[in-house]
Amino acid sequence: MKVFIVDDSKIVCDGLKKMIEGMDEIEIAGTAGNAQDAIRSIAELKPDVVILDIRLPGPSGIEVLKDIRKKKLPINVIILTNYPYPQYRKKCEELGADYFFDKVTEIEKVRDTIIAMKKMT
Repeated sequence: MKVFIVDDSKIVCDGLKKMIEGMDEIEIAGTAGNAQDAIRSIAELKPDVVILDIRLPGPSGIEVLKDIRKKKLPINVIILTNYPYPQYRKKCEELGADYFFDKVTEIEKVRDTIIAMKKMT
């Protein structure tokens, strides 16, 4: 299973990579720090899972989510944000995000979710 991380924080990207790298049969396909790079890389690398921050420089993670769903890519999208407000959750769910987690209080759920997805394949 290939995982792609989209976050403008190097600390968050490094932490997620560290969390995921020890997991069996799961690899980091790549990372991006902005929407443009994410959209291009996701189309090229075709990951199974994208961990996506909402707030990015330039276009937001919402635009990345829209692009993934517009292209009908078979990707599980995990929103991981410091902005877990109900309006963002609702918007992401409407646009087809599979999961929505708060970076501060729910980051461990990312690992558990990826493990669960792996078991379903």
